[in-house]
Amino acid sequence: MNNPKKLIVSHAPFWHIGSAVPERNFNIIIAALPAALMGLAAFGIPALAVLSLSVASAVGWEWGVNALAKRKNTVGDGHAVLIGLLFGMLLPAAAPWWLVVTGTFTAVVIGKLIFGGIGANPFNPAVLAYAILSVAWKTFFDFDAQLIHYSLDFTPFYPLTAAKAFGTRAVAGIPLTELFFGWQIGGIGAGCGLALILGGIYLIARGFVRWEIPLSFIAGLFITAALFHMAAPEVYAGPMFHLLTGFSLIAAFFLAPEDSSSPVNTTPMLIYGTLGGVMTMLIRNMGQYPEGVIFAVLLINLINPLVDKIRPKAIGKVA
Repeated sequence: MNNPKKLIVSHAPFWHIGSAVPERNFNIIIAALPAALMGLAAFGIPALAVLSLSVASAVGWEWGVNALAKRKNTVGDGHAVLIGLLFGMLLPAAAPWWLVVTGTFTAVVIGKLIFGGIGANPFNPAVLAYAILSVAWKTFFDFDAQLIHYSLDFTPFYPLTAAKAFGTRAVAGIPLTELFFGWQIGGIGAGCGLALILGGIYLIARGFVRWEIPLSFIAGLFITAALFHMAAPEVYAGPMFHLLTGFSLIAAFFLAPEDSSSPVNTTPMLIYGTLGGVMTMLIRNMGQYPEGVIFAVLLINLINPLVDKIRPKAIGKVA
């Protein structure tokens, strides 16, 4: 840990597993890079500017606040870089510079540092920043409005907005393969399902993310979307459409499993992830927001302390 005063443990002996906070953060960054690069390929130089500014300003805010508070410099652990990268990946490529800088301030300072730093935040910092800014400046998070001047070789509208406004007939002609490979309007690093899945598999295989949260999140979203579609197929799009659009996959592998805001035990993880997927579909289909992931993740972050109290019975305990 960066601050030894926060570490409260039992007495020795200890056996270190060989992993560390910087290693975890840098591996998550590596896993997210393919999706970010696909976004750069789709949206070009403006997307690179948004991602670069997001990462740089997140690092700057963490360094500056720590310096003012006379705390140890924690920039080297890579967490600020990770927050900046994930927040930038959620933004449209045409996001103005002041929105990016305000967002990283909200994520790093309000979402993380005021709670005590890494490991103490109750909400995913990038998700919290996106939620606050999307309510304050809704227009700048309207992907159709922001990217209207782009000349793109793929579907020139945000699929979730079209599906919510006009039903399945509006998105019936979009091939799922096009969505899977990222040829859709959306966040810079949230569009390519293939890259996000590969990144998620990497994190699970390396042990940096447990499989329970991603799998249960996807299952909850898929089953709920299927039930809606079966009830009214002309109104609600199918489960594969919802899985491959919006922030579904980036949430399953990168946002919902964030360490300090997610459970640590198996049963709580399954409940947490499933509720996230279910809430995503309830907000998308019944709420006023086309994209339900951001608020769904905040809600499950909020119930995390409650569900994490569900623990296996101690060995030898009768009742």
